Order: sequence, then C-alpha cells, then structure tokens
Amino acid sequence: MKKINLIPVILLLLVSCGKSDSVEGIIENGDLSEIRAKKADLSARQSELSSQIAKLDAAIEKLAENKAYALVSTKKISDSLFKHYVELPGDVETRQNIIIYPEYSGILQNIRVEEGDRVQKGQILARIDEGGLSSQLAQMEAQAALAKTTFERQQRLWEQNIGSEIQYLEAKTNYEALQNSVNQMRSQLAKTVVRAPFSGVIDEIFTEQGEVVSPGQSRLFRLINLSDMYITAAVPESYLGSIEKGTEVMVDIAATGTSFTSTVRQVGNFVNPDNRTFEIQVAVPPSQEQVKPNLIATVRINDYTSENAIIVPENLIQKNSAGENVAFVVEKETDSTGVAQKRVLKTGMAYDNSVEVLSGLQAGDLLITSGARGIQEGEEVEIANPNALN
Repeated sequence: MKKINLIPVILLLLVSCGKSDSVEGIIENGDLSEIRAKKADLSARQSELSSQIAKLDAAIEKLAENKAYALVSTKKISDSLFKHYVELPGDVETRQNIIIYPEYSGILQNIRVEEGDRVQKGQILARIDEGGLSSQLAQMEAQAALAKTTFERQQRLWEQNIGSEIQYLEAKTNYEALQNSVNQMRSQLAKTVVRAPFSGVIDEIFTEQGEVVSPGQSRLFRLINLSDMYITAAVPESYLGSIEKGTEVMVDIAATGTSFTSTVRQVGNFVNPDNRTFEIQVAVPPSQEQVKPNLIATVRINDYTSENAIIVPENLIQKNSAGENVAFVVEKETDSTGVAQKRVLKTGMAYDNSVEVLSGLQAGDLLITSGARGIQEGEEVEIANPNALN
C-alpha cells in the first residue's frame, strides 16, 4: 500500500504559519536559539504526523475489502502434438490426359460417343471409312487358305520322299508370304476403328462425323482419366532430408474451395541446377471429384513433428532489453490470486502463429494470456478466469 508523502504535509504546515514564524523569517533574524527551537518544533510535528499516518495505513489495510491487484487471464500449459509445414505452390496433373488422333486416312463415320461419356479401355469410339479394305482382306484370306492347303499337301509328300524339295519350299514360302499379307491387312483394317487406349471420360470431341481425317493432323477426341491425378511441386533442396515418400501433405485448391490431406507418393532424385529444387508428387484421392487437371494448388508439407511439445501463441512471447524471449506465468497463492513470474524461453520452430518452446516452460504452468504487458515480475495479480484452470 502506498504511503502518504510527508513533504507536502510539512510544507502545508509551514505555509499556514505567519510570516514571522516562517523558516525563512527565523533564518533572516539570525537568532541561533530561535532557529534550534523551530527545528525541534517541526521535528516533533513530523514524528506525530508519521505516527498518525502509520495508524491510518493499518486501518486501511484492515478495513479494505479488496486489494488493487492487476487483472490477468491465464491458461494451463499442457504438452501436445506440434507440426511444422512448408508451404509451396503446386499444379494438378494426370498422365492420362491425351488427344486421340486417327491412324488411318479417310472419312470419319459412326461416332459412337458424346462429350462426358465414360468409356472403358478398348471400347470403340468411332470408325473411319475403310475404302474396301475388308474386301481385299477376304480375298487375301481365301488365297492364304488355298496356299495353306497346297503347302500341307507338299509337306506330306515331302515327308514320304515324294516330289522335289524345291516344290515343298515354294509352297511353304508362298503360304507364309500370303499369311503375312493377311496379317498386315488385318492390322491396317484395325486402324480404321478408333478405340479408347484407357478407361476414362470423353472430355471433348474435335471432329464432326463425315469429315476427312488424317494421321497426326486431325484431332478426334480428348480422353481424360481422373482416377490417377497428382500434384507436382518444386521443393527447395534444403528440405531433402526432411521430406520422403509417405510424408503428410495438406492441399488447398482455391478455385474449387477444396481441401484434403494426402501423402507424398514420389520424391524426385534430380535437383534442378537453375533454381536448386527437386520435384515431388502428391497423390489426389479418387474421392476429390472437383479436382481437375491444370488447377493451381497450395501444398503444405509436414517437414517437422514433435510428439510432446510445449506450444505457446506467438503473440504471448515478449522481447526483453537483452533480446531474450520471455513470457509471464502465475504462481498461485489462492484460487484467484498469485504472483507473476518472468520466464526466459528457448524457442524452436514456429507455424500458424504458434511457437514450440524448448525450455523455460513446462506442462502445468499457468501462462498469462492477457494483461502481461503492464505487469512486473513479482507483482501480485488476480486471475480473471480461475474456474477455467481446473
């Protein structure tokens, strides 16, 4: 409790006296005995005032119902899981996103799909006018069948040592040549049928039925498979030791408002010399149907984890004159009051406005969360939220 200052009281008494009785007047008179008498009188008054002030202080301490404590809010510290993430931009990609071109020149006919249709691998998407290839194939197959019969007969005769070797070899060569021609014609005819190279969705049809198409020039369909999408990101080389296959990743895609958790499925083995980064691939779960190729993503990669960490909000850590990180805790005296104590902290990594404290605090400490800016170490404080600490 603050004491009443004696100096203003004494000055007031001196001013209240007459001019002749003032200290200045007595000193001007130059009478030593009078000066000593005045000093003795003032000393007696000072002693009396001090005694009265002490009595008043005692009465105030006894009668005051509440002390003027600084009001603070506190939070009991407990150890918890701390994770640090490195945030990087990424792109959604898929290897199964292709443009289908024709393998045969001709008129496109009989388009069997529409945009948005789901197709299976090998399913017929369209046909190209064959230009009589099937008739040529039928003729070749008849010739090959005759050549086969001739060859088989010559083979049986040759095995019985009947006929010449040249006849046998000619029959064999003729049959094999015709059979190769049949196979080539079948392969050529197969190119007139446009099939899906993998299962997916027909995203776009570029050519109308009836148009003339050519290999490598005429785009027919865009086929996309969204079941095997992934996100690529370039990671600084300094994280090579902390990111591996299976590392947790949180993904946010602003364009669709999509957020999900995934893992690193591949870590690149090549460091780009231009920007000193390596590439990672993050799997996109099949359930994320809103995610499309070429979208921009934000990936947060978990590069550090502490199981039993002491975590403190970043705004509760102060800097002292020595540049040290400090925080205030309360050592309780009663359920609602205590004494503020300053702790010097050794801090670790920070993420999302939270800091890991390596030393200086421990589980069970009452950390001051509000009101710490105006208090001093050792000051008595009142806890504003005592019920929240149990």
